[in-house]
Amino acid sequence: MNTPSRLHQWCIAFLPNAPHTRPREWLRAALGASLGFTFATWLCSQFFGLQLAVHFSGPLAASAVLLFAVSSGALAQPWSILGSYLCATLVGVVVGHLLDHSLLGAALAIGLSLLLMCPLRCLHPPGGAIAFCVVFAPMIPGVPNWYPALTVLSAALALLGCALIYNNLTGMRYPRQRTSVTDAHHTDDPSPGERVGIRGTDLDQALDELGAFVDVTREDLELIVKSTERYALRRSMGDIRAGQVMSRDLVCAAPSTSIKQGLHLLRHHHLKALPILDRNQQLVGIVSLSDLVAPLHSRPARRFGLFERKPRPRLGDLMSSPVRCTTVDTHVADLIGVLSDRGLHCLPVLENDKLVGMITQTDLIAALQRDLLAHFD
Repeated sequence: MNTPSRLHQWCIAFLPNAPHTRPREWLRAALGASLGFTFATWLCSQFFGLQLAVHFSGPLAASAVLLFAVSSGALAQPWSILGSYLCATLVGVVVGHLLDHSLLGAALAIGLSLLLMCPLRCLHPPGGAIAFCVVFAPMIPGVPNWYPALTVLSAALALLGCALIYNNLTGMRYPRQRTSVTDAHHTDDPSPGERVGIRGTDLDQALDELGAFVDVTREDLELIVKSTERYALRRSMGDIRAGQVMSRDLVCAAPSTSIKQGLHLLRHHHLKALPILDRNQQLVGIVSLSDLVAPLHSRPARRFGLFERKPRPRLGDLMSSPVRCTTVDTHVADLIGVLSDRGLHCLPVLENDKLVGMITQTDLIAALQRDLLAHFD
């Protein structure tokens, strides 16, 4: 096999990788960028004149591409556009006043804006173009000195408002929210999924070691790494599905079942949760042992020196609804995080919206043990 020459490898490096987005997302982003840019430019032209609005339309168009096409990137977050536009405006006004409206002053304004955006965590490439435009804005006849600053900030707010509304209405969550770790036991221990493998602190150290700017939020990077680990685990475990390891002989209750009967079922069958089915055998809720113990320790309230008689609660009054479920076709690897990090001991398994089984932490451990033994065969 012939090894590619260094020149050939260097030329291949210019070729882009295949995109992971779909044509539907391209159309969504294109429509949003067009609408956002049109509205922001029109609004600025109404208040500050068409000539000044067009003067800043270049960087505004570039910002529109970022906010609508790559809204999950670190460069496209709200603080990135607002902070960068503000930094570039201040630097452009000061440099333009000290060095006049020259090409050298514009180049200096771009560099200083970049140096200011980095420590303020608001790096946004169109901010450099904003600094350039601000330096030359006072050269437009009839434009007051304070008009460019108001135009830039108004354009940023208008474009950001459009991005917030359009992206969320079209199914793209914006801005990107930080993922919160569920602490089911309210202790200082990390979640079971972070006690082994890659942790968030490992990502921080890797990014610090890289030392270069990466246009992806830390939360998205952590999500990508964990998803990659999950897909790798699915490949190594083969085709083990929830339907293969779940319990099929189920112990269920009805909403009208008493607490005493529910506790008896849990103790007799050594269970930690009971699925609740209605008359049509549809899953309507689930009751855990902790749900049933609490009402037994509550004392009746007094009123005028007498005990107030209250109807005894049934399981339907205590059940959790809606229920977190899975399906028979779900891969076992996709259940590890649900049953380890979120405080759940079991998951109802559905097939055609009918309850057909329950998968517990014990079932999951047995599946993992079988996979480990298979690797030693």
